[in-house]
Amino acid sequence: MLKTILVALDSSKPTYRLIETLDNLQITSATKIILCHVMPPQDPDMDIPVDRPHPSEEFLYQETEQQLHLYQSKLPCSSEIQIVNGDPAAEIIRLAHIHHADLIVIGTRGLTGVKRILQGSVSSQVVADAPCSVLVVKGDE
Repeated sequence: MLKTILVALDSSKPTYRLIETLDNLQITSATKIILCHVMPPQDPDMDIPVDRPHPSEEFLYQETEQQLHLYQSKLPCSSEIQIVNGDPAAEIIRLAHIHHADLIVIGTRGLTGVKRILQGSVSSQVVADAPCSVLVVKGDE
């Protein structure tokens, strides 16, 4: 039986597939789900358009928290929300250790070739370094 499931969510479309996948796992009321979102550090070299407003970190945090609360309200078991800053793969693995997760559920962007090399694959790094099993959910193709 899965006691603790860490679900790594971001703001992409595959997020909905992750929540659907939880329904298919036949979770019991004894299971605890940790919904986590990692806010990556801002790249100081990133070009930010000066002719348009951009959301503050506080606004992004609040928006993320609201979305996670919405997902949380649909879960059939106890749950908690973790929003952290840092490298996504490292933080997901750290949270899995802290919460003694039995399973990590994570999405994949489906990057291939040069994009995968340049942008990296969070899901691949989590699979390689996780202290437990990892379920990688593919997005709609």
